[in-house]
Amino acid sequence: MIRLRSAVDEHLRENPAADGFVSRQLMASTPSTLRIEGDGNLQSMLVGAMMRKIKSRTWKKQRYFKLQDDCMTIWYKSKKAGNAHSTFSVSEVEAVREGHQSEVLLSIANEFPANRCFTLVFRGRKGNLDLVAESAEEAQSWIRGIRKLIENVENMGEREKLDQWISDWFKKADKDRDGRMNFKEVRDLLKMMNVDMNEHHALRLFTLADKSCSGSLEDDEFVLFYKMLTQREDVLTVFQEFSSDGQTLSHRDLEDFLREEQLEGDNVQQHAMHLIEQYEPSETAKMLNIMTFDGFLMYLSSTEGSIFNPQQRGIYQNMTLPLCHYFISSSHNTYLMEDQLRGQSSVEGYIRALNRGCRCVEVDCWDGPSGEPIVYHGHTFTSKILFKDVVTTVGNYAFKVSEYPVILSIENHCSVEQQRVMARHLSHILGEKLLRKPLDGHASTGLPSPENLKGKILVKAKKIGGLEENIGALVEDSMSGEVSDDDDVAEMEEENLHRDSVRGRRKKSKQCLSKELSDCVIYCKSFHFRSFKHSQMHSKFYEVASFTESKARKYLKESGAEFVQHNSRQLTRVYPTGFRTDSSNFHPQEMWNAGCQIVALNFQTAGEGMDLNDGLFSQNGCCGYVLKPSFMRQTKSGFDPETPQKQEDYQPVLLTIQVISGQQLPKVNIKEGSIVDPLVRVEIHGVPMDQAKQETRYIENNGFNPVWQDSLRFTIHTPELALVRFVVEDYDKTSKNDFVGQYTVPLTCMQQGYRHIHLLSRDGTSIPPSSLFVHVRITEV
Repeated sequence: MIRLRSAVDEHLRENPAADGFVSRQLMASTPSTLRIEGDGNLQSMLVGAMMRKIKSRTWKKQRYFKLQDDCMTIWYKSKKAGNAHSTFSVSEVEAVREGHQSEVLLSIANEFPANRCFTLVFRGRKGNLDLVAESAEEAQSWIRGIRKLIENVENMGEREKLDQWISDWFKKADKDRDGRMNFKEVRDLLKMMNVDMNEHHALRLFTLADKSCSGSLEDDEFVLFYKMLTQREDVLTVFQEFSSDGQTLSHRDLEDFLREEQLEGDNVQQHAMHLIEQYEPSETAKMLNIMTFDGFLMYLSSTEGSIFNPQQRGIYQNMTLPLCHYFISSSHNTYLMEDQLRGQSSVEGYIRALNRGCRCVEVDCWDGPSGEPIVYHGHTFTSKILFKDVVTTVGNYAFKVSEYPVILSIENHCSVEQQRVMARHLSHILGEKLLRKPLDGHASTGLPSPENLKGKILVKAKKIGGLEENIGALVEDSMSGEVSDDDDVAEMEEENLHRDSVRGRRKKSKQCLSKELSDCVIYCKSFHFRSFKHSQMHSKFYEVASFTESKARKYLKESGAEFVQHNSRQLTRVYPTGFRTDSSNFHPQEMWNAGCQIVALNFQTAGEGMDLNDGLFSQNGCCGYVLKPSFMRQTKSGFDPETPQKQEDYQPVLLTIQVISGQQLPKVNIKEGSIVDPLVRVEIHGVPMDQAKQETRYIENNGFNPVWQDSLRFTIHTPELALVRFVVEDYDKTSKNDFVGQYTVPLTCMQQGYRHIHLLSRDGTSIPPSSLFVHVRITEV
């Protein structure tokens, strides 16, 4: 065995790249470099091209665009800007749309043909970049080239992402662009990287790395400097605890680690072999069926080593139960990009929501000019868009990221004539995607499942009569009927209250509804809720109640168990109060606690509400549907979120999280010399008894590799509903802490043992390689 160990050591001595994070070649080039040769599109992008950047019908300016040599950065400047230029990273780009697929490009469609136009869509909430190339061939070259680069980024492993990150820092620090860094540049780099190091220690590391004694670091010397800077003593301690010889993990050592620490009981032997094959960089170690420290760190930094259980990433839940048994990712005032009073309305809001897995979008419809219904936030200064453009967009994007049904929640303020136009647009544009009749051709006794409704768009709106009206042949005569405006009072009551000071109180009246639009409503009829008792006796399974957040909160406090039972039979929609003119969000967890399915949030507003929404729906393939716990699906369930301890099969758990360390946290304060003082707050979001938060101490002046080793403990009474949110903040003793990053995960999706948490930005986008290293234990109380 000693001979084998020395063989590995010898191999690693001869091949330092196998032992380190980055080889010299990766500093001189990128993972993409080898793929450029022979690729005409990338070669063309490296040369660059003059294109028009379009911001509006009147703002169309020429810019020179060029792909940088790192094949990760796109650079552009105007002819008149002198040395001024802008750049963005390919990793920021989510998708490329061809042709007139944005409102801006549609507005200049008569001027520039579709085959010269394309749109770059950025991650998070950053605006699109609309471009017009000089020729159709040039447009195709950039479209194909950028798509290839996006694919390359998405296929990068953790090692390549880290290589890219180091390469980016090298370029930022190399101010004079000579491919080497002097000590002053290194000192500035440390500040940029959130490292507060005294000059003597920094100089010592610099001197050790400067093997050529040239007074500057280049390529592999910088890699060595980075390795010394980022030694993971925390992971090394764990590694050596399980290593028989302190140098490597034998197959048996790795099995012990997986079984004892990671609590992986099934097929541990096979899993250990897979991890060595997948993450061990040394071919010699692979042949010997052992894992070096480098391989161990790569495993812990990977998706398999993350806190989110990869087995729950894909569709793993039963999708054949009634719709009301699922939480449904839902958007409020989807058309708005900003606030509720003066914000821009745009079809882009629908594209972004649907691409995030949202399955219920809202459309506020009003009479428009030329007989065409419009969509906007009524009685405000928000801009207006055409209803038919919204329907077209929903039809195009409904099933790009999830094949499960989309609910079009229509708030109808239109005249009968324009309602007929709405019905025509729905039928003609959506075609077979629009659900026009009950699935079996006859009224059943319960809602169909997401599985049965795959690829279908359902309309939620007011309806004349019941579901029975849609059975059999459709009535040919154009008819209209009256429905009480009470049916929609829940949709508007708080907003009306809010506007009372501006205009007179609206009188309740009868609203006329066209038969054509009514026939488009199948399983989601809006109805006026009176009481849980009345609903239990009289309401139909296809009727959907809408509550403002304050009304839902009132019912939750007064009749929690009845609310849960109601939601086991039919759908409920909860939406923000009209007083939230800034498009802020309420706390969605309290509505999920009652089993409310359609909890509508302002997707355009980043913050805790959307973090929780993203966290809940990050499981089950991000398909927009998450199965409710079994005790919320039983019609005779006695579960009350206010008193979970009275539930049958009540089993609380103890969650223990040791926050060990952080890695490469982003800099949040742009002041020169400012360095993060990070702390970690762990929040539990669940039933009222489970709502809790605890913090680590803060670490002064170290956002690069802070170490806490702080343990936090929580008793959780309803683990099936709990979400765990990790928040990193920059501590400030004189003002509010600055947000650094966060990650939210359902407790039921958490892996135990030593895990990395890959942090997300305020927008919900990843910020590699920023992470936390934690140890997780969940035990029954």
